[in-house]
Amino acid sequence: MKSLALLGLLLSFGTAVLAQGIKLSRDERGKLMYYEVVDKKDTAASVLAARAKAYFDVAKDLKVVAATGDSLRTVQGKFVIRKTAFMLARPSGEVTYNMYLGLREGKYRFWLTDFVFIPYQRDRYGNFVPSTTIGTPLETEPGKLNAAEWESYVSATEKSAAEFARQFKQQMSAVSPAAPQKKEAPVISTQDKKW
Repeated sequence: MKSLALLGLLLSFGTAVLAQGIKLSRDERGKLMYYEVVDKKDTAASVLAARAKAYFDVAKDLKVVAATGDSLRTVQGKFVIRKTAFMLARPSGEVTYNMYLGLREGKYRFWLTDFVFIPYQRDRYGNFVPSTTIGTPLETEPGKLNAAEWESYVSATEKSAAEFARQFKQQMSAVSPAAPQKKEAPVISTQDKKW
């Protein structure tokens, strides 16, 4: 019986450790942030800048705000937080963020920060729209009543940030395809009577 209780305790501890996931760290301003430095040996900064620009042009939720020289870019984006109940998912809010991207020869770094939560509500047409334009910073301490829900927003943001980082790193490591060569179109003569 003791061994069964010990086994149950170890299994519950193991699942708790696996469920931890990625935690957002705090920067010097006290804001939550996701920070990562990636080494890309033998890759020029201009190639990294072209790959980042291609990713930002395709991504619909990202908007380039500022580009300081060739090395630093500021991008605004958002994650939509979905609430799932009984196999049905609905958006419960969005988290806006700022992304900063620094480029150097052979490496780059990026960090997501300034997370702000904006709740959604259903409008008269049944669409989910932001209930207010003023958001709540994600690092604020929740009240006693909504602490569990606020923690679910933070954990959903952590998962979304990790997924965004995975996609961004995949794009930055992708080899650009060679430009297709244009084939000259055959000249068609309309003067001939032959079809």
